[in-house]
This record gives sequence, structure tokens and C-alpha cells, in this order.
Amino acid sequence: MSMRAPILVLIMAALIAVVGMGQSWSVALAILNLGLVSAVMALGLNIQWGYAGLFNAGVMGFAALGGISAVLVSVSPVGEAWSAGGVRLLVAVLAVAVTVGAVLWLRSRVAPGRARNWLTAVIVLAGFAAYRFFFDPAVEAIEAVDPARTGFLGGLGLPIIFSWIIGGAVAAAGAWLIGRIALGLRSDYLAIATLGISEIVIAILKNEDWLTRGVKNVTGLDRPVPYEIDLQASERFRTWVASLAERELAGLEPALRDDRLQQLVVDASSLAVKLCYTGLFLVVLVILFVLCQRALSSPWGRMMRAIRDNEAAAAAMGKDVTFRHREVFILGSAVIGIAGAMLVTLDGQFTPGTYNPLRFTFLVWVMVIVGGSGNNLGAVLGGFLIWFLWIEAEPVGLWFMETVTSGLAADSALRLHLLDAAPHMRLLMMGLLLLLVLRFSPRGLLPEKTRR
Repeated sequence: MSMRAPILVLIMAALIAVVGMGQSWSVALAILNLGLVSAVMALGLNIQWGYAGLFNAGVMGFAALGGISAVLVSVSPVGEAWSAGGVRLLVAVLAVAVTVGAVLWLRSRVAPGRARNWLTAVIVLAGFAAYRFFFDPAVEAIEAVDPARTGFLGGLGLPIIFSWIIGGAVAAAGAWLIGRIALGLRSDYLAIATLGISEIVIAILKNEDWLTRGVKNVTGLDRPVPYEIDLQASERFRTWVASLAERELAGLEPALRDDRLQQLVVDASSLAVKLCYTGLFLVVLVILFVLCQRALSSPWGRMMRAIRDNEAAAAAMGKDVTFRHREVFILGSAVIGIAGAMLVTLDGQFTPGTYNPLRFTFLVWVMVIVGGSGNNLGAVLGGFLIWFLWIEAEPVGLWFMETVTSGLAADSALRLHLLDAAPHMRLLMMGLLLLLVLRFSPRGLLPEKTRR
């Protein structure tokens, strides 16, 4: 068992290397970078499920909160939009805050009864009317400002790397609010509640154009790494590439040499950018992994596992189960929010329509289950493995179908049908892998270590 972890890690590294040698190193690095983001997301879910047994079915909602943080932090503010409706929008937010404050003050000062209920209803209705009075014209004015390019307020204009921290904080705030509502529920009700709230979050991001441009997407986001075009224009970078490829370029004619060097520079610039992302993401993953390991082996981690295994016994020992559940739920959601901000940073755009709660939440759950819930290294390994299979299943499936149908005529209906069905191999492979792991290693590839 002690050698299982390094062997599996080496196998995973070998698979990525095979992709690099067989397809291209650009594809291999793209898989590696998305694997790093997936590993961070799986770590966040493992904190909730593996540490505390909380069934969070709203992973994509927290990832979306991290993603919108990348927009709100990095995009420059749209001055025209702020001039058109910014002040009215702030007044609408103030109206909501005043309404909430008034309701809380009333319910703390007036004794329960019919009078308090009626006064509460009057305050809420008045606050809602004031909110809509300022909010509706503000949104209409903001979204009318050059909707083809902007139509929203923009952000703070800060470096996008700050959004990784802000994304974690925003997701943690959302988790605190959800925890106040749902964490007293049974596990099945908690799953339904988190899924429903996740759908609400994503629906808001899709439809509130003044905040996120909705389905029109936000493109051209800031990057924490150099742009390929800047590297290609750098004489120092070109000289470095030429020195690496000196033997290949030596025997070519000047014209062919220049063309070949330009192609090598373009390829190298793409690889260099991906390697920069790899370095940044790897640093984040290592920091989070070390913190998760220290937390898991600390008295706090032992307490969380005790609550997970027997809530009644832990409560009898004086532990505040609901508070601890809320605590671990917030921590896991913060990590997922960081991963969401990292993903948007890597893509360079925010596309609310791609957040599919049922599809990708399921994928992250498979990562944790296959890797080994309760084991941080298992969650990381599951993140890499499942994402690798998710990406490579389609080309492997296409190759398999072409091989199987090679004896059929090119226009055979059966052959064409099987080739069209090749992309669906990824779903088959996910299900098959999950079944095999649950059958032969039900606690995951790297099971949780139990100390006696």
C-alpha cells in the first residue's frame, strides 16, 4: 500500500508524457494545466465530503462565483455605464440594505405577534418598491451602453491574479449564506438545496447583463503570464529558440531557415505561456495541498472526522456539529472558488453558459470518489486522471472506431454511425472507470488512511 501512491503518480505522469510525444506537447500541457485546476477543485470538494461527509451538489455554483470574481477584479470599469446608471444602482443596493436593517431592528424591538408581522410586511414591500424604482432604470441604462462590446459596469481594473483570492472569499461568503439556510438539513435535502442554489447563481450570471454581460460573455481578460505575440516579437526569445534549435537550423538555406525559425518561435511561445500557467497553478496546488494535509492531521481534522463518523457521539462530547459543518463547508467552497477563478484566468474569458451544474459537478464528484475521498493526494490524483480521460476519451474513441470499422466500406451506414458516436465514448469510459473502481477499490485508488 505504501508504494501505491508513487506508482500511480508516475503512471499519471507517464500518460501525460505519452500524449506529449504522440500528439503534441501543447496538448499535453493544456491537459496538465486543466488537471491542476481540476485537482484544486477536487481538493475543495474533498474538504467537504471527505472531511465532514457534506454532500455538496452545487460545485459549479461556487466555481461560477470564483469565475465572476475574475471579471469583477480584472476588467477595467466602464465609465459610460457608471455615469448612465451606476449611482441609481448603488441607491438600489442601499435600499436593500436599509430594508434588511429595518426588518432586523423591528424584530428585535417588537414582541412577536400580528402587529410585528404586519409591520414587517409593510417594510419589506416598501423596500422592494424602492429597490425596483431605482434598479430597473439603472439596469436599462447600463445595458444600453455599447452592448456589442460592453453593456455592463466592468470591474476594478486590477491584475487578474488577485481574483484568485477574491474568488475564494466570494465563494466563502456564498457558502456562509447557504450554510445558514441549508446546513441544518439532512444530507439528501442538503444535496437538493445546494444544487438548487447553484442553479440560481448560474441563472443570475446568465441573465444579469449589467453584471456579467450574460450569454454575450466577457472576453479578452487580463493574463498573469506573457502573451504569445509579445514573446514572438522579443529578440531575446527568438535568440534563445535559435540557440536551442541550432543543430536543426544549421543545414538549411537562409530563406528556409527563417521560415523554420519563425515556426519554432511560434510553437515555443505557446509552450512557454502554458508552462508559465503550469508554474502558477502548481504553486497554488502545492500550497493548498500542504494546508489541507496539515489541517487533516491536526486535532481539528480528527474532530471533523469524528463528527463525520458519528454526529450524535460528537455532539454528546460537546462539539457544535452545525457550526463545524458550516466551517468546513465554507473552507471547501473557498477552495472551489479559487479553482473557478483560475479556470477563467486560463481560458481568458467568462462564459456563464458553460457552467452546467449536473454535468461538471458530477465530474468533480467522480474525481473525488475515484481518487479516494478523505485522502488529499487521492483527490489530486483523481482530478488529473478523470480530466485526462475526459479529454483523451474522444480521440481514443475515434481511433478505436476507425480501427474496428476499417474493414467496412467508407460510405457504410454502420461505419458512419459508429464514427459519429465516438465522442460519446467519454461518458462510457467515465461510467466504466467508476464501476471498476467501486467494484475492486470501493474506497478509491488511494483510500483514506485510518489511524488506530
